[in-house]
Amino acid sequence: MSDDWDTVTVLRKRPTGGAGKSSQAVSAARRAGAAVETDKKYGGGGNRQHHTAKNTASLDRETEELKHKTVSMSVGRAIMQGRQAKGFTQKDLSTKINEKPQVVQEYESGKSIPNQQVLGKLERALGVKLRGKNIGEPLGPRGKKKDATA
Repeated sequence: MSDDWDTVTVLRKRPTGGAGKSSQAVSAARRAGAAVETDKKYGGGGNRQHHTAKNTASLDRETEELKHKTVSMSVGRAIMQGRQAKGFTQKDLSTKINEKPQVVQEYESGKSIPNQQVLGKLERALGVKLRGKNIGEPLGPRGKKKDATA
């Protein structure tokens, strides 16, 4: 029974066709005339969390200045005058329209990008038109429109 268990040793050679990652292995394969394929991965091999986009250079070459449209100063003045007429501070007004005080400050200074929802809230809270042609005029009463035939 002890004869059934013979010792067998298997020797294996390392595979030679594997992907050599060192520069020495790549240059040796090129000298030997083997086909070498190298791929450079974008963003690979780094532990960067914040990296620039691929088109940064094209953005740098751009000559036209692109800016977001901001609220006009006439709207900012109308908000300020309406707020002062009602006796509100910027914080009171922001609480009334459920926005941050910084939003009201940016609209008054003309630095904010116009948002129709916020402008609507401000119009209703202040009772002043902030959109359209008659900016700064009192907001008309809400209700049915007048008949055109009468």
